[in-house]
Order: sequence, then C-alpha cells, then structure tokens
Amino acid sequence: MGDSEVSENIIKPRDLILIYLDVKRQFLIQATANLKLSSDLGNMDLGDIIGKPFGYVGETHLGNEFYCLKPSSADLMFKVKRKTTIVYPKDLGYLLLETAVGPGSRVIDIGTGSGALTLVLAKFVAPDGMVFSYERREEFIDNAKKNVERAGYIKNVKFYCRDVPQEEFSEKEVDAIFVDVPEPWGIVPKASAALKGGYHLVSWSPNVEQVKRTVEALKVHNFTRIKVSEIVEREILVRQQGVRPRERGITHTAYLVKAQKVNTKH
Repeated sequence: MGDSEVSENIIKPRDLILIYLDVKRQFLIQATANLKLSSDLGNMDLGDIIGKPFGYVGETHLGNEFYCLKPSSADLMFKVKRKTTIVYPKDLGYLLLETAVGPGSRVIDIGTGSGALTLVLAKFVAPDGMVFSYERREEFIDNAKKNVERAGYIKNVKFYCRDVPQEEFSEKEVDAIFVDVPEPWGIVPKASAALKGGYHLVSWSPNVEQVKRTVEALKVHNFTRIKVSEIVEREILVRQQGVRPRERGITHTAYLVKAQKVNTKH
C-alpha cells in the first residue's frame, strides 16, 4: 500500500465519519476539534479522532466501544436533514445500474427534495461530472444545498428552482434523467428533448396508476426497452440460537420504471 493510500484512510478535519456503537446507535458526524457526542452507552470525546485511521476503535466514558467507520452512500442518504421522503438505497442501487452513469456524466435530477439522491448522483459523477437538480420549492433547495455541501459534493451540483412541466430544461444531451415527482408523465416530453439518444430515463412512483400513465407517455415520446420493476429487501438475523428473517422488512416502497430514448426516423 502506497503513502497516498494510507493518507486517504486517515481521518481529516471536516471528513464525514459514521460513529457506530450498535445497530440502534450510529451517528454521522463531521470531524471537528473538541467535538463531544453523548449517548445512553456513554459520552464520547471525538476531538482526538482526527489523525486516526478509519476503523479506529474508541471507548465511551462508561467503557463501551465505538467504531469510526467510513460512511456508505446509503449512510449519506439516510442521515441527511429531511424535509421530504427519500429514495430507498435498494431502489436507487438498482436504478443506477440500469443507467450508464459514472465519473464525468451529466445527469438531470428532477424533484430535489432533501437532496439525498442529488448527493449520491454527485458522488457517482465526481470528480468532473455534473448533476443538474430541479425543484419547484425554494425551501427544499436551501436544505438540499446544505446536505450536499456537508457531503463534500457541492461543486458537482447546479440547482434550479423551476417547475419543469411548465418550462424547459436548461441542458441538452445529458447522460441520464432521474425523475422523482408525483406526476412523472408530465416530465417525459421535456426529458425526451434533453436526453441523448440511446441513454436512460428512470422514474419511481408508489402507485400503479402513476406507472401506467408514465409508461404510456414514454411510448409516445420515443422511448423503448421500457421496464417496470419492484425491489423487496429482507434482512436476515444471524444469531447463536438460529438464523431467520427479521419480522419486519422493507417491502413496497416504489414501482421502478426505466426506459431508453431512441431517435425519431428521418
């Protein structure tokens, strides 16, 4: 392992860290001098974790261990300050793999909400790509900007306060469009005009009636390879007394729609 790889694994000021005690007690914090954190398992003086490697094990004042972990993309999503519901990681992971999004991509995100999806997309397109995030409510954008900035990806995002069904996108020839609004079918005509030929639009909706109208609009506006899916997640509990599924799972969250744009015939 080279010096640069070792340096990357050292906790630096302003780094985001997941402080993990157990499943019920985990905190996403920003490394700061003189930082203190309290829990029912004891107080943690986190000022001295700067300079320690990720994976460092500390102790609360009551003698309980805590772990300094690298946050996953799902952690970044779930720990944002929320003003709206967010896309679940099980759904977003599938949808990302159903697109060609990667470093350098230019992506449109419609329905910024709390910015959870925006910051994950920014992480995927970094260091040189851009996410163009559209939201019609200014107060949501203000909160989303803070969440994205805290995650360290603000330079990869441009926000618009705009009602997309009534106006055009500012960008053309983008690599993917992610739609998270109550009436996605109203976005489809504008999305078709902004998206590169052959590239992907993905959308998610809680109700089948929304999906039906969205699929109908996609067929009219030059999209093919249309597919609707649902992802169900069930956690497995591994214990000394036996292994079994958890009583409650993450079942229906949304119906997922993906499609690819084709060019019109000349």
